[in-house]
Amino acid sequence: MKRELKPFQTIEQSITKKYRKQLWNPFITAVKKYELIQKDDNIAVCISGGKDSMLMAKLLQLLQRYSEVHFGLVFLAMDPGYSPKNRLKIEENAKILNIPLTVFETDIFDAASKTEKYPCYLCARMRRGNLYAKAKELGCNKIALGHHFSDVIETTVMAMFYGAQLQAMIPKLKSRNFENMELIRPMYCIHEDSIISWKKYNNLDFLQCACRFTEESEACNNTEQLSKRREIKLLIKELKKNNPNIEKNIFGSIHKLHLDTFPGYKTDGKMHSFLEKYNDLP
Repeated sequence: MKRELKPFQTIEQSITKKYRKQLWNPFITAVKKYELIQKDDNIAVCISGGKDSMLMAKLLQLLQRYSEVHFGLVFLAMDPGYSPKNRLKIEENAKILNIPLTVFETDIFDAASKTEKYPCYLCARMRRGNLYAKAKELGCNKIALGHHFSDVIETTVMAMFYGAQLQAMIPKLKSRNFENMELIRPMYCIHEDSIISWKKYNNLDFLQCACRFTEESEACNNTEQLSKRREIKLLIKELKKNNPNIEKNIFGSIHKLHLDTFPGYKTDGKMHSFLEKYNDLP
């Protein structure tokens, strides 16, 4: 007689079987290619309650189960001042997915709401800082964030179109403010469309946006940022109709930067010009 699977087991099976090519394989590719996890790492998996961070938690949980490399996981959820409804939604989804949450509370929403200029920027910085601090307190040496392939290419195009710079999002990053701490992005090679498909297949309902500013005010500074990202998302979708490889090409371009062809570049916080070395060329 076939054993009946629990809901979380069915969800896990969908990751490793039905969506193996779309989710599991690119996840493993990123972990190996960018050397994201080492022996005896203790990783704080940062869970916001959205589809991306929840899937990331399951991927890392499965990897820990199957991997020959020993590493620890702490599933860390920060409550920056969520409404009771949103807090409950995160906790309920964690139970459905069989993710043992460690929740800690902050007053970030209250603190950010007191500033008139750039509350979303302040909120984001405070969130990252609090996550690093709590993770370190819990004995972790890394935090994992749920940025995916689509975030990477959209961020690259946004930086060029709206920031007048060529800037990408790297798979891992050493913290400048927290000694011996590192940020990793295990979903770096996973497309957002695959995440959405997986979510719908399992009839899962995650938080869309739990930001109190967008709930309470249409004047939130983040609205413009979100509209720009949506504009870029739609642009890439339109370009994809004539060039199916457009996303792959953008992603590939940030791995093959020909620095010698740029008139200017920035490294270690300093700007440089091609003229610095030009006269030394044969």
